[in-house]
Amino acid sequence: MCTSLTTCEWKKVFYEKMEVAKPADSWELIIDPNLKPNELAPGWKQYLEQHASGRFHCTWCWHTWQSANVVILFHMYLDRAQRAGSVRMRVFKQLCYECGTARLDESSMLEENIENLVDNLITSLREQCYDEDGGQYRIHVASRPDSGPHRSEFCEACQEGIVHWKPSEKLLEEEATFSGASKSRAREGSGYNFFSLRWCLFWASLCLLIVYLQFSFRRSTFL
Repeated sequence: MCTSLTTCEWKKVFYEKMEVAKPADSWELIIDPNLKPNELAPGWKQYLEQHASGRFHCTWCWHTWQSANVVILFHMYLDRAQRAGSVRMRVFKQLCYECGTARLDESSMLEENIENLVDNLITSLREQCYDEDGGQYRIHVASRPDSGPHRSEFCEACQEGIVHWKPSEKLLEEEATFSGASKSRAREGSGYNFFSLRWCLFWASLCLLIVYLQFSFRRSTFL
């Protein structure tokens, strides 16, 4: 039974894709909010998606925000004799940083992101449960990058001890470049720029004054 539109979409995409990938086996997808990382029963396998893209919505203050660091945990088990498998799934939540409410709301995801994430899951499932070459992972599943750094104090996955975010070398390099450019512009602004608007107005006023004085001098001479 689906508890939300996002859950329904997850199950719909998963069942459709597994019917194509493994039509002879029966698989089920279960949403388990109590799933713990690295706590596996015998025979179970784990797959952790660390950079999914989702939109969170706070039901208390109605604040919404986008995150490209949504963590999704999957535990997978295949009973080869029964040709039946099970996937347990947990989407880690984020705390609203506007109102600070203790309610950690689940994220909603775009359909194309869910399809890419299910492809990643099936790739891992084929590798770990079927000992097959699962193919290529869809690494870039986020719909768009974050507008700012990940705030670990509001992230349920970080509080569970999952280290899933750190600034990339490229991001650090871009920040250093931006910082250097800002300092350079500040130094330039602190000096004298004779082509600035203020100086242009000064020189224009000076020229008008000179022309006025010359005109006045010539007029007094003729008189």
